[in-house]
Amino acid sequence: MRILLVEDDPMIGQALVDALRDAGHATDWLRDGASADTALRTGSFDAVVLDLGLPQRDGLQVLQSLRARGDRVPVLVATARDAVADRIAGLDAGADDYLVKPFETDELLARLRALIRRSAGAAGPAYVHGRIALNPATREASLDGRPVQLSSREWAVLEPMLLRPGAVFSRSQLEEKLYGWREDISSNAVEVYIHGLRKKLGSDAVQTVRGLGYLVPRENGGGR
Repeated sequence: MRILLVEDDPMIGQALVDALRDAGHATDWLRDGASADTALRTGSFDAVVLDLGLPQRDGLQVLQSLRARGDRVPVLVATARDAVADRIAGLDAGADDYLVKPFETDELLARLRALIRRSAGAAGPAYVHGRIALNPATREASLDGRPVQLSSREWAVLEPMLLRPGAVFSRSQLEEKLYGWREDISSNAVEVYIHGLRKKLGSDAVQTVRGLGYLVPRENGGGR
């Protein structure tokens, strides 16, 4: 999944970037509210981790602008503002969750997984679609109940499609799930990972929509 991290503290920010990338997320890190507002207006993210005490523009203002535009991206506020009034203000402004510093990185990752699950309409801890199951908490995949070893890149390509069966993802959309802004993009990376997924999960696990992209077919066969 593609995550936007907005955090001005360099030590905290680097630690979170490392943890998010280790968890398989393509992560972009910004350090001020003005840049975050621009990124959220022009880019597409699966979730946002947002500090409130930011230079140039307060995180609460960034959040309010985001929701005023009707953007429903899940937002996890991670801030040192620990007063009850601050928490109420953050949640009322549109935050989906509120975490007070200092916090354990594992807890932030767990809360982030929960937000992404809920935004996709998944109730349980695992994503189950037909014969395939993914458990984001354990990073375990299975086919017909048998474990399947997926690379982190294969997982990153499959997860968004599995959450939206029948939806077509272009190559550029899938590349966004794989790479942050400053990472080099291999020209045939998506095709390589799709090929790997088909070998491990079956040739029909991911279908090609000529000229458009790829999809995980609906269980009822309603995919293209």
